[in-house]
Amino acid sequence: MCAENGNGSRDRQRAAYEAAAEMSRRKIERDAPLDAEALKRVEASDIIVVGGQFDHVELVLQALELPFTAVHPDQVEHLRLRPEQLLVVNCPGNVSSGAVPVIRKFVEAGGTLFTTDWALKHVIEPCFPGTIEYNQRATGDEVVRIEVLSREHRFLQGVLEEGDDPLWWLEGSSYPIRVLDPERVQVLITSTELGQKYGEAPVAVTFAHGEGEVLHMISHYYLQRAELRTARHNMAGAGFVADKGVGLSAEKAEYLRALDLKRGEMEAAYSSSRFMANLVAEKKRKS
Repeated sequence: MCAENGNGSRDRQRAAYEAAAEMSRRKIERDAPLDAEALKRVEASDIIVVGGQFDHVELVLQALELPFTAVHPDQVEHLRLRPEQLLVVNCPGNVSSGAVPVIRKFVEAGGTLFTTDWALKHVIEPCFPGTIEYNQRATGDEVVRIEVLSREHRFLQGVLEEGDDPLWWLEGSSYPIRVLDPERVQVLITSTELGQKYGEAPVAVTFAHGEGEVLHMISHYYLQRAELRTARHNMAGAGFVADKGVGLSAEKAEYLRALDLKRGEMEAAYSSSRFMANLVAEKKRKS
């Protein structure tokens, strides 16, 4: 995988996620009060996060102020998972062979599984063969434009709105997603650029298994950098906040200005923050 960015870039991404998470919470409180109430009821036992060397979904959860329980990959086969839980497996997803039946039974019983990047090969393929697979054409370290196929899907509501133009970072050696069963697998987010370069366009997919469901995304969910392609992406991030119609705390607004965060950085962080908030709220409400 590609090397970690410098402290300056990490500070910018952390600030972008903290501001985006606050925006997500405020928009949900305004537009989806039942989801807001569900998020307030989330407990650490509701979300199990399997640590990864490369991705850090837990940082998005922390920015959203959502509690979770962190476990090591070796612990998964010994977990007593419950259907009302959300299981997050960070890239690379190197769980033991004994974890495969545990994860499969968890989803069959109604659990929700969310995985990123290399977990496609290490978790999804052995647990749910015949659904999706790695196409054996690893990506370069680059950023691609994404398109949401169904903005009304429960996980995507409010993620992309009119005028938004987010970009998705592909880590070096990310695994493109090949859909093997198009009748069963729904593509939520796609990228024409990704498809043209690496043969497969899906960025985020979901499918049902038993009473539960699986979601998988290419690359890392915690985006460690953004690319500013256009003049619009280089505009001040405060304009993006204003467009969403929700304010920020004075502290976060000042920090955003001090770092001169750009619209493109805010769009990337907001899209993943809101998606995660939707996912957790939906799971909690169903539980």
